[in-house]
Amino acid sequence: MLDQRSQAAGSQTAAGLIAKIVVLAVVASLAAWAALPLIRAGAWWALAVEAAVVAIVFYTYLQRRAVPLKYLVPGTLLLITFQIIPVIMTIGTSFSNYGDGHRVDKDQAVEVIIAAGVQQTPDSATYLLAGGETTAGELALLLTDTADGSHWAGTEEGLTELGDVETDETGRITAADGYTVWDLEELNERQAELAELAVPTGADTGIRIQGLSAFEGTSTREYDADCDCITDSATGTVWTADDENGRFVTEDGEEALVGWRVGVGWDNYARLFTDAEMRSAFLGVFVWNLAFAAGSVLFTFALGLGAAMALNRPGMRGTKAYRAIMILPYAMPSFAMILVWAQMFNRDFGLVNELLGLNVNWFGETWAARAMALVTNTWLGFPYMFLICLGALQALPADSLEAAKIDGATGTTAFRKITLPLLLVSLTPLLISSFAFNFNNFNAIELLTGGNPFRAGDDVGGTDLLITYAFRQAFGSSTSDYGFASAVSMFIFLIVATISAIMFRTTRKQEEVFA
Repeated sequence: MLDQRSQAAGSQTAAGLIAKIVVLAVVASLAAWAALPLIRAGAWWALAVEAAVVAIVFYTYLQRRAVPLKYLVPGTLLLITFQIIPVIMTIGTSFSNYGDGHRVDKDQAVEVIIAAGVQQTPDSATYLLAGGETTAGELALLLTDTADGSHWAGTEEGLTELGDVETDETGRITAADGYTVWDLEELNERQAELAELAVPTGADTGIRIQGLSAFEGTSTREYDADCDCITDSATGTVWTADDENGRFVTEDGEEALVGWRVGVGWDNYARLFTDAEMRSAFLGVFVWNLAFAAGSVLFTFALGLGAAMALNRPGMRGTKAYRAIMILPYAMPSFAMILVWAQMFNRDFGLVNELLGLNVNWFGETWAARAMALVTNTWLGFPYMFLICLGALQALPADSLEAAKIDGATGTTAFRKITLPLLLVSLTPLLISSFAFNFNNFNAIELLTGGNPFRAGDDVGGTDLLITYAFRQAFGSSTSDYGFASAVSMFIFLIVATISAIMFRTTRKQEEVFA
């Protein structure tokens, strides 16, 4: 028997050793794969951090001691990677002017401005043009060299050679990995956007488009480091660097094509309070955001608790079938259900107006759209509240309720004085998490209303939450302002953290009362 146990232990140890070797080999391979682009980019600080992480992993798993670390290290590294670092990066972005026209550093901005003055020269390279966008939404020229048939992608950062692409019979690119390629109709419609895109290829050369083709030429513009300015010899225009705002401007205040990323301090945060129009819009969105989150929690909790109490009856027949029906909305994909509800609220042929005999423009009137958002979110969220309330009701001490009945308490009194307070002690943390989730419930608004209705000339919709407003500032408007969107995101974080802290403090007081 002892020999068998020893053999089993040895077998388990061998299996664990093999697994450890495989995992560490994978870690080393991934580290080497990630280190190469960091070395090419000269990102030495990032390379040092990567080396430190790999050293910690190997130190932890190559020794038999420190068993708790073997469980803590993976979770801690993932927490830092996917939670802490994004928050730090968001904070850093919120103190910058990062956005359209300010995506690159100063040297790259100079290259782009010089490339924008490119004029075609004899014997210059020519390309077949296909327009498109990167996965990040950045405009790109997708080019086929007419001389050798090579394929390239041109952005503000320069040219990048493409690997596997699909082309039509003329050689024009129709599909490329990592890019959304436009068809010819969209290319013609967006010619003006592409015409403003300058792709640098050297100190004084770049790529410019001409109809459905492009060429590489020499620029008429030159940068002078002594005056920190750019001069266009063809027009005589001089742009001087404004390092405080990250841009090149003429004496008349005309800005050059692009600027560069600089720190702006608290300017993005100050815009929310110093700009009267911005302040009014932000406060309106904030008030509705609070009402939406609180209303969603209140309605889903009330409906879920009511359903749970109705089905929490011993001996009731068909409870399993009823419970299955109750959780059906929770089991369906929320994004699909939101789109279904959007069709149900259609003014002309929607089910809601047809059944109730109404003619409400749910998407065109602010309060109708807000009511629609609350109704839809309540239907999606109440099954979750039903499940947790049903579990909490079944866990309540029966002796307390029996004592209340003996003392002559009615059902309403027992619910108000005993059942509900006891439920809130255990459910308040879940209600707080539900509030935080609904405060940032992007899908419920973006998929249902898209922020509508919008007033003419206003970029804030009647149903916008802070998260959809921040998203539109960063990605959805005609110009993207990541710095300001990051500042709004930090406000969201502070608001939710503050409200959650207050609610948790209230919960602790409830626990002390019923302890």
